[in-house]
Amino acid sequence: MRITDTVKHLIIVNIIFFAASFFVPAIQQLFAMYYFDNPNFYAWQPLTHMFMHGGLMHIFFNMFALFSFGTTLESIWGGKKFFTFYLLCGLGAALLHTGVNYYNIHSAVSTLGENGYNASEVMDLLAQGRYDMRWGGVLGNDQLMNFLSAYNTPVVGASGAIYGLLVAFAFMFPNAELMMMFIPVPVKAKYFVPGILLLDLYGGVAGSFSLFGGGGGIAHFAHIGGALMGYLIMVYYKKTQFNRNRWDR
Repeated sequence: MRITDTVKHLIIVNIIFFAASFFVPAIQQLFAMYYFDNPNFYAWQPLTHMFMHGGLMHIFFNMFALFSFGTTLESIWGGKKFFTFYLLCGLGAALLHTGVNYYNIHSAVSTLGENGYNASEVMDLLAQGRYDMRWGGVLGNDQLMNFLSAYNTPVVGASGAIYGLLVAFAFMFPNAELMMMFIPVPVKAKYFVPGILLLDLYGGVAGSFSLFGGGGGIAHFAHIGGALMGYLIMVYYKKTQFNRNRWDR
């Protein structure tokens, strides 16, 4: 299928951001999304993070999926509706990812507070890029790592928006057969998409699962957030009769 205009422009913008961050590493820190209490957080990051990527394979898989599913959806919806849907799914990913980080951080701070640590001093120490090694004796290694990662690790990538596109595609073409790259087994979209979402949910809870191997470093709840936003929008479209046979451009 010929690539549609909005998908083409999104891919170009993503490639420009990726190349720019390669030559000017400071761009990554400026446009990736940090936790909102982190000194490196800026108001534009919930939007700009979806145009940043952490490596060549990361951007390749995301842009391949954007072309594969986005072109079909844009050809039906038109550019304006598609672009709005894409951005809203990316923002939904940022929202759920931040919510999970908020839970992890404040659960840890609450536990530390119950054991004699001052919450303000804990947050001030984190803001300085430091932590007290004694926290590990209170939290345990896993909770400590989740705590520090939630506060310090930025999230990048279009994956949340892509997951929203996957959900929309499954809504509109439930019986279309999809295959995972390198796994040539066709599965109907209505089973394929929920299946990968369940894998992501497991990865988010277990904290170590990766569909392509390698373990951590994947914002699983951002994927789920983008998919959830896509689902809610599609339910709204369905209720307002914007179905596959009648999409308003």
